[in-house]
Amino acid sequence: MADPVRDRVPIKRALVSVYDKSGLEELVQGLHDADVELVSTGGSAALIEGLGLPVTRVEELTGFPERLDGRVKTLHPKVHAGILADRRLDSHVQQLAELGVEPFDLVVSNLYPFRQTVLSGAGPDECVEQIDIGGPSMVRAAAKNHPSVAIVTSPDRYADVLAAVAAGGFTLAHRQRLAAEAFQHTATYDVAVASWMSNVLTDTSEGTGFPSWTGATWEKAAVLRYGENPHQPAALYHHWRGGLASAEQLHGKEMSYNNYVDTDAARRAAHDFDQPAVAIIKHANPCGIAIGRDVAEAHRLAHECDPTSAFGGVIAVNRPVSLAMAEQVAEVFTEVIVAPAYDDGAVELLQGRKNLRILVCPADEHPDPVEFRGISGGVLMQMVDHVDAEGDDPATWTLATGVAAPDDVLADLAFAWRACRAVKSNAILLARDGASVGIGMGQVNRVDSCRLAVSRAGDRAKGSVAASDAFFPFEDGPQLLIDAGVRAIVQPGGSVRDELTVEAARAAGVTMYLTGTRHFAH
Repeated sequence: MADPVRDRVPIKRALVSVYDKSGLEELVQGLHDADVELVSTGGSAALIEGLGLPVTRVEELTGFPERLDGRVKTLHPKVHAGILADRRLDSHVQQLAELGVEPFDLVVSNLYPFRQTVLSGAGPDECVEQIDIGGPSMVRAAAKNHPSVAIVTSPDRYADVLAAVAAGGFTLAHRQRLAAEAFQHTATYDVAVASWMSNVLTDTSEGTGFPSWTGATWEKAAVLRYGENPHQPAALYHHWRGGLASAEQLHGKEMSYNNYVDTDAARRAAHDFDQPAVAIIKHANPCGIAIGRDVAEAHRLAHECDPTSAFGGVIAVNRPVSLAMAEQVAEVFTEVIVAPAYDDGAVELLQGRKNLRILVCPADEHPDPVEFRGISGGVLMQMVDHVDAEGDDPATWTLATGVAAPDDVLADLAFAWRACRAVKSNAILLARDGASVGIGMGQVNRVDSCRLAVSRAGDRAKGSVAASDAFFPFEDGPQLLIDAGVRAIVQPGGSVRDELTVEAARAAGVTMYLTGTRHFAH
């Protein structure tokens, strides 16, 4: 068993070269106070000098001035020999002496802001200049040689560095953890560069829109209580795009696997609308979706769609939660509420519900353009089904039969068409006055979805409008809606029996629009 005292490497000499200078002043001051020799580059060296601390610039060490606009500064044997020498080997120690190279005990380095530069909309030349070469080389070298060198890539570890200096150095186990973090740091960076090269700078899709290679990295954010069922272990991972996985929880029990699944579905539904909107989700399907003059009205209308199912549901809002809405939510048992913000007093009121999970999650600033689903031996990739596809604008719809809908009815049809996208197929959604009144989802035939939607709507079906996420294969589904009193229907069309469906609507004097676009959600 390793001796945690004997396997410490005292920190006497440190190489500091960072882009992110957060916390750097405190770190280098602490290292100096502990008599650690500092070697540094560029802006990091300038910061150290500005503090009045002694520092050796890399060009003094190598005898080779920084060249090519900073592209060459640390790529030198006197730097990398000092990092890579395995001091457990007498031959390495002897070679260092022969070369006159002093070893490094600590390397502190992080990389150029490549991803941030890409997201800023910078051109190819500027992005290329943010592809770090010397930084990853130093980080990887120090991580490889972790038996002799500690590598730190995150300012979050600076307190650990100063504690280790005082304790006589990092233990081997700690250096191993730091090395793993370092390789994760460079791997994430390399995936970002490779993805940009494959997807932006060049086209490797061969005209398909999908690149020949794709990569992504995720960092574990939490171990969950369990997965879909108690016997299934589960964990949450997040990536740099933020989104629900990076939401801030203000109150309540830990989020569960199913909570995340339902909350993600709820956010997707609520943020499909420009108006104040609320979606209530249970088992990844809507109990109700509504828009309103404000979020309190939208929540009331969404809840009225199916109060029974809304019990124990998840609520998503696309606006800050008002105090009036919070008062309504507090009256109903709810698992999760997620919103971009909360008005004064709303959180405090909601905290009265002991187990309610209260999340803050802004609208996605950089939404994923594609989505993945794992299958045995691989993954499926598809473009995300945003509500801006051709056919989602009512102005592009085809009036198949009946009179053109007046503005209020057309607005309800447009709402229903957007809302049904959040419903698992086969999806039928009845709506009136900007709110769902009956939803049929997840059935293996569209007739049963129609029956379910009509049953849940009850008397509210009369005078409502209906949306179907895909075409009706037969006229029996629309006939159920017509018999329930639906006044207008929107559906993609495209069935070989469209004429039968259209004829059923025509015979009943019901308006029917065809979108030419479907919104399956499996």
